[in-house]
Amino acid sequence: MAPWAEAELSALNPLGAVWLTLTAAFLLTLLLQLLPPGLLPDCAIFQDLIRYGKTKCGEPPRPAACRAFDVPKRYFSHFYIISVLWNGVLLWCLTQSLFLGAPFPSWLHGLLRILGAAQFQGGELALSAFLVLVFLWLHSLRRLFECLYVSVFSNVMIHVVQYCFGLVYYVLVGLTVLSQVPMDGRNAYVTGKNVLMQARWFHILGMMMFIWSSAHQYKCHVILSNLRKNKAGVVIHCNHRIPFGDWFEYVSSPNYLAELMIYVSMAVTFGFHNFTWWLVVTNVFFSQALSAFLSHQFYKSKFVSYPKHRKAFLPFLF
Repeated sequence: MAPWAEAELSALNPLGAVWLTLTAAFLLTLLLQLLPPGLLPDCAIFQDLIRYGKTKCGEPPRPAACRAFDVPKRYFSHFYIISVLWNGVLLWCLTQSLFLGAPFPSWLHGLLRILGAAQFQGGELALSAFLVLVFLWLHSLRRLFECLYVSVFSNVMIHVVQYCFGLVYYVLVGLTVLSQVPMDGRNAYVTGKNVLMQARWFHILGMMMFIWSSAHQYKCHVILSNLRKNKAGVVIHCNHRIPFGDWFEYVSSPNYLAELMIYVSMAVTFGFHNFTWWLVVTNVFFSQALSAFLSHQFYKSKFVSYPKHRKAFLPFLF
């Protein structure tokens, strides 16, 4: 292991430990799913916990005990409502501190201290964290718009545990971003007189990657939505069909791939070297890879004519 990685692991803060644990859990789950069918653990509760939406459908029927914990998938919008509100508050507090010199509220400062916020570790991360929090808020706002006005949800379900995890997820992500801001007491610590003077080339690159990835994810969600509409834009059914166009020509779940690229763009905005955020990215990689793999299996089992060249998640690789 590289010396810098050993140093980071030895100084792992509570949030970093959470993301490392989640990463390990999703990696282990993905590896179990990749086992040959005969070796895959035959546990209905386990499969019900890791599957959602269309991947819960199929034979044999799910036990009644599992269906008792179902929550409609259309409740995905709740995740983004929470994120827009919560991360909007965090963004407002950070904006006030960076540009007006206002201290963080005592409750937020105390929470950040518990979570391991940086103290006087350079000022460059202040602008990086601000941009990443803006990206996260915009991403949540767009996804909320898509859930309300673009996506066409059928009657598929998610597990109540997945629902609760989704409600907490963006709260944790926002706190992770804010915890990367160097602190001077209750104020964000900024070197120089103007935080905008910290602008670097990787901020521009990260912004371009974020816009590019977000545009592709939106386009993929529009393609999926249009599969259930007629030419006039009226929803005519809620069946699943084979999607074509854009990144669907390469992978079964390009929306998951775009999600990963959005988080990678944030890692770039952090200057490539933020260890805690790379733990977040790794968690997103394995969680989205798992969902993409299960979705790929669903498409191949349902459609005999499904394109053979398509991969599940990574073009030409996986």
